[in-house]
Amino acid sequence: MTRILLLGSGGQVGWELQRALAPLGEVVALDRDSQPLAADFGQPDTLTDLLEALRPELIVNAAAHTAVDRAESEPELARRINAFGVERLARHAAAQGATLVHYSTDYVFDGRGDAPRREDDPTGPLNVYGLTKLEGEQAIRASGCRHLILRTSWVYAARGGNFARTMLRLAAERERLSVIDDQIGAPTGADLLADVTAHAWRALQRDPELGGTYHVVAAGETSWHGYACHVLDFARRHGQVLKAERVDPVPTSAFPTPARRPLNSRLDTHKLRSRFGLVLPPWQQGVERMLREVMGV
Repeated sequence: MTRILLLGSGGQVGWELQRALAPLGEVVALDRDSQPLAADFGQPDTLTDLLEALRPELIVNAAAHTAVDRAESEPELARRINAFGVERLARHAAAQGATLVHYSTDYVFDGRGDAPRREDDPTGPLNVYGLTKLEGEQAIRASGCRHLILRTSWVYAARGGNFARTMLRLAAERERLSVIDDQIGAPTGADLLADVTAHAWRALQRDPELGGTYHVVAAGETSWHGYACHVLDFARRHGQVLKAERVDPVPTSAFPTPARRPLNSRLDTHKLRSRFGLVLPPWQQGVERMLREVMGV
């Protein structure tokens, strides 16, 4: 039986991966606070001992420093988690002949233009988070290990906080909302990422040449403003009473943040779809499924 080490199991993607990976082998699911074994990416050297003790055939890394604004003030911690810790995983995988699955982000790009970015397009991170995630990618490729790097964007899940929950809460409290309309991407469910991961791993077992970097996002595109309007329209159609009567579109500059955000988060998924024979559903389908669970409808 394949031993699968899942890191970052307590996060949104990690939680869904526990379900999706379960039929594929023996899953050891760990995060920073798990007992008796913990995976603390803030102390990368400890990961080596963990890997030596468990000797997994597949390492799935859903752990990351994802607090984008906070990373600007704690770049060394972000680098330890997003780059140095990932490097430890990659080196172990290369030495032991294991496979590493790792999640990255549209933030490795500079967000210019309006064309969806392909996997081999030039990178250019705008912030510490994007830079350290790119460094993690580079460490994996440099190690020579068998790997899948899955870049995604605008991830949400029914479990935990998310943009849709925030919009529903604010719309119940306020008569008017302002939401950014010049950042464009595709809301992507953690459940979709987990299912694609399981499928890709099975395919990689049959054909090792499928390893590499892929973009994984739901089909279609929208702005945060369009996303918010869709969420609130769905809620109203299903009987939720909301106070907000207007959702005003505003530019990114209306909400200054420590970290710059890319305006263009579009990712081209042709490579993934063609090589793995997958169909990625429209973003609205996944968001509505999540809302049904959140709202109990």
